[in-house]
Amino acid sequence: MLFPRKRETPTFVPDTTQSKVTSVIGPGINWLGDLRGRGGVRIEGTITGEIAISGLVVVGETGKVQTDEMKADTVIVAGTVKGNITCQKLEIRASGKVWGDIVTTSFSSEDGAFFRGQMRMEERIDPVPALPLTNSSDEEDNTAEEDQNNE
Repeated sequence: MLFPRKRETPTFVPDTTQSKVTSVIGPGINWLGDLRGRGGVRIEGTITGEIAISGLVVVGETGKVQTDEMKADTVIVAGTVKGNITCQKLEIRASGKVWGDIVTTSFSSEDGAFFRGQMRMEERIDPVPALPLTNSSDEEDNTAEEDQNNE
């Protein structure tokens, strides 16, 4: 047989739930504070603070990030990042600029990309820890119980 039969199931199925952008911080938005959560975020504005996203972070061409630490599963930089990055996969596009140290398992860059810092390649990086979701009604219940105990 010259041509083997096609496999009925693909050998690699990408996890598309973490590779989609679900939130956008648009141009003209200035965010001061930490950004944490699950999903995908595209940054076209300015963020000053730590970023910990279980999913995708895209710093668009107009995006500017000033952070001590950015942690995500996948990071794509087409704008500016000043700070350290820890991720599974990092891609710096031609318009992207990164000042800071990088820890990653996979790295790619286009011609024209800028990077100043140190890079450490690892075989495996622990995923970004999922943050517990707080329920405001639980907090109210705890406060009511404390008030009763104090009486």
